[in-house]
Amino acid sequence: MDTALLVLLCAFPVVWCYSSGLIMDSCGDLLPHHSGLRPQTGPSPYTVTTEHSSYRPGEEVKVMLQGPASSPFIGFLLQARVVGDSFPVGWFSLISTAAQLLTCHHRSNASVSHRSNSAKNSIQVAWKSEPSGDIKAVTFHASFVQNYQVFWVNVTSPSLKIVNDYQDGSTSSPTPPVSSTPQLHGISSAGCGITKVCFSQPPNCDPTVFPDCYFMSAMMTSPNGPAIRYEMTGPSDGYIAFGFSDDQMMGNDDIYICGVGNNGRLWVQRAFSTGRSAPQVVPLGNVSEVKTSMQNRVLSCSFTSTNMISTKATSGFKKSYHLMFAHGPSNRGGIQIHTGTFISANKIDVSRPSLAPKAGLPCLIQAHGALMLIAWMTLGSMGMMVARYLRAAAGGLNFLGKDVWFLVHVAVMSLTLAATAIGFILSFSHVKAWSGGAHPVLGCIVMILSSLQLFLALLRCGPQHKLRFLFSWFHALNGMAIKAIAVAAIFTGLELIDSTTDHWLMKVMGGFVGWEVLFYILLEYHLKWKVKGNDDTASLGSKMIRADSLLVTLYFLGNFSFLIALLVGIGML
Repeated sequence: MDTALLVLLCAFPVVWCYSSGLIMDSCGDLLPHHSGLRPQTGPSPYTVTTEHSSYRPGEEVKVMLQGPASSPFIGFLLQARVVGDSFPVGWFSLISTAAQLLTCHHRSNASVSHRSNSAKNSIQVAWKSEPSGDIKAVTFHASFVQNYQVFWVNVTSPSLKIVNDYQDGSTSSPTPPVSSTPQLHGISSAGCGITKVCFSQPPNCDPTVFPDCYFMSAMMTSPNGPAIRYEMTGPSDGYIAFGFSDDQMMGNDDIYICGVGNNGRLWVQRAFSTGRSAPQVVPLGNVSEVKTSMQNRVLSCSFTSTNMISTKATSGFKKSYHLMFAHGPSNRGGIQIHTGTFISANKIDVSRPSLAPKAGLPCLIQAHGALMLIAWMTLGSMGMMVARYLRAAAGGLNFLGKDVWFLVHVAVMSLTLAATAIGFILSFSHVKAWSGGAHPVLGCIVMILSSLQLFLALLRCGPQHKLRFLFSWFHALNGMAIKAIAVAAIFTGLELIDSTTDHWLMKVMGGFVGWEVLFYILLEYHLKWKVKGNDDTASLGSKMIRADSLLVTLYFLGNFSFLIALLVGIGML
């Protein structure tokens, strides 16, 4: 008795999965995978038929699964395949409520299966071919499950031939030119706020004009109907996605993904996120008229859905949700951590046309960016310049037994480290997770090397120690490495948040770095010139010291200008 109970408990999850029709692992061989059981070899009592014996490209064809009243089936799996091939083609839409759509081989709605293990004598669905391309004769392949032990696999329909209206009824399909531009499916800002909800970054951009525009729209196909036409487009090497959320944080979100599969083709998936873990793919459900396009890294997907929007707290078409848009890389057809995202400022009702405003940058992230800019583009530069170029200008001044230049260097670099630590903590306290991408990696390296710089400085040997030169060289090289990595981290951070149309924050940062490099070159050249002139008169040395001070003053006037421009820009995001 105990053994039997144990077997039942172990088998229950598998049996439940098959009874629910979520059988994506059967997409290739159509086998139910009932442990240790083989399909029947005799004739099947069930049939697969079509309403016509031929079809035209893009034409809808009704497909019927039927069985005798005395032998109903409890499960099935149906696909359309090109004659002689093993991959599904076209897509299905539902007529019967006892069926559901499945994603197979990264093709949305490429298969149909049962929704439950209730007895069935007939199922009717609609199938539509690709609207263009190298279309050939197809056959419908089905598996039928009478009970757990009795099932038939690869029951086929008569071949459905293609009719070519362009070649006097021949069965070869036309091959019109196929465009792969984002405008293929008419994804544009036309009708935004009038007939459809639109959400984009940069705000109010038109994807037909601006190729770097991330855009999604939702439009009710009829005033009282449940169908919504969704569109999304944007540049990405992996995927773009939009979702519905009850708040502005990731978790418990209803998501649609437009991504690049293993075969290089685009697919549409539906997923649900729980917490900050990777979204879990769920059956695509009642989605039809899927169209995709990809050119020059710009991905575009559009589709019609009658699925209810569902989050943890609310569900339905007439509810309001925050809109989320994300994009990032993919690996072997699976999405990775997003590298960019933006969220609507308000909750949006997709049944009411509007322009969804983008939420501003969170205050903690704005503070993080400001602190890192101040730390490494101003304070850090000041500390490095004082130590290398302004020692002579201090004229040997001492305070409390220490050189003034040294005290200024220590004070400024201490502020730099403090600002870095605070900014580091603020970013993680907001995200509460590892966000992915190069930016957090570079930021962690800066934090580690900065802490190491402080630790070794506290333990440095005296000025007269024979190994002092090792500390001096490491201190200088590590400082330059931190500076370079910090600049790279700032660039990658600005790239994540710069939603301006012309990316002017990135351009200002480029000018900032160029200004700094220019003055480092001038100061370094002036330092070499000054070393060569050590034997010259005292008046010449005084003039050179004044030149040092003048160059540093000019540098910081420009530095403060660039810094203020970037801080204002971040505050406006």
